[in-house]
Amino acid sequence: MAKSTTTYWNPLEVESDKAWQPIAGMEGIAEELTLSIDEDTGEYTRLTRFLAGADTTAFGGKSHDYPEEIFIVAGRVFDAAFDMWLEPGHYASRPPGEIHGPFRTDEGCVVLEVSFPKKI
Repeated sequence: MAKSTTTYWNPLEVESDKAWQPIAGMEGIAEELTLSIDEDTGEYTRLTRFLAGADTTAFGGKSHDYPEEIFIVAGRVFDAAFDMWLEPGHYASRPPGEIHGPFRTDEGCVVLEVSFPKKI
């Protein structure tokens, strides 16, 4: 099966706010919107929106056992693992196991993620 598809739309428009879902355990801090997914492989493309003032320090850093790519679309977020502010245009291709976060943002941030988990 291939990744799901959709016609053109703008998930950043105010009218699309209802499509965003709070991230479980991070309500009031971050939301997500899955743009496409391959149900067989688990590969997905998603937007993550950190709300203004969000701070994930209590959750610590994280890593995945699969590769992930990120691109900062809007706003800015501080990645404590790399001691740097990520701003629009920043891109990373994270290898499996790379620690990232915790994150904090003053103004909020939208991140495009493409992840490649493999379902068994």
